[in-house]
Amino acid sequence: MNTRAGFVALIGEPNAGKSTLLNRMVGAKVSIVTHKVQTTRARIRGVAMAGQTQIVFVDTPGLFRPRRRLDRAMVAAAWGGAADADIVVLLIEAHRGLTDGVAAIIDTIKDRLPRGTPVALAINKIDRVKAETLLALTEKMNEAFPFARTFMISAEKGYGVEDLRDWLAGELPEHPWLYPEDQIADLPMRMIAAEITREKLTLRLHEELPYQLTVETEKWEDRPDGTTRIDQIVYVMRDGHKGILLGAGGSTIKAVSTAARAEMSEFLGRTVHLFLTVKVRPDWLDEAERYTEMGLDFRDGD
Repeated sequence: MNTRAGFVALIGEPNAGKSTLLNRMVGAKVSIVTHKVQTTRARIRGVAMAGQTQIVFVDTPGLFRPRRRLDRAMVAAAWGGAADADIVVLLIEAHRGLTDGVAAIIDTIKDRLPRGTPVALAINKIDRVKAETLLALTEKMNEAFPFARTFMISAEKGYGVEDLRDWLAGELPEHPWLYPEDQIADLPMRMIAAEITREKLTLRLHEELPYQLTVETEKWEDRPDGTTRIDQIVYVMRDGHKGILLGAGGSTIKAVSTAARAEMSEFLGRTVHLFLTVKVRPDWLDEAERYTEMGLDFRDGD
């Protein structure tokens, strides 16, 4: 039987639902999801099977107007993921519609994507608006750009996701599968573990602090008793940040560690012992090594 395989890039503004859609397609959590924008930093690949087709989804950082080196590297990673893909899916939020940010993305698509790359539109969070609003938005979006297909979905609840997956499966080229059938992501486990901890930190911390920290897995030890010890460093930019992260009597970092350890144990299918250290590193945003650990190209921030 002929097999198909290829890459599908998910692009859109921050918080459009790309990570939620990726996780829904794959059937497992491979990309972190929070209510805060710009949570995804690197290109994260999740692998989904649809019949004899292997769809490799590329969850990209949200596209926005970059202000600092990390922002620029994230946006470059997003457009790089889109340019390399066989098919691109633009996600927009039904209740926000054709925003200035979406209009800017459409303008950039015309310049940045190879000619002939199919672009599908997925209008997400359809449960938030009425049917007539959706129809008007569909018409408006397709006047702005000749989308190959338009899908109405709710990534969170699963509405319309199967139709989108089936269409993608039929559009990808005939090709041997790119990954083993049971593989769901191509991030190194060290990076997935770091992302899990960063998600828990992002969910507990307020304002700008989540954007001014990064998590790295320093050591990974699979022990003879079937457990795994993971040592991670959380880099922050100021002493004040360290105090907030630790919390009164270490309560905040302890809660984060407990939540992250539970999710890692479930993901790996074995008991994880997690040890977190918080270090102040004022210039981590300007260190090439930090970007490599995040899966980003430091030079793209220039």
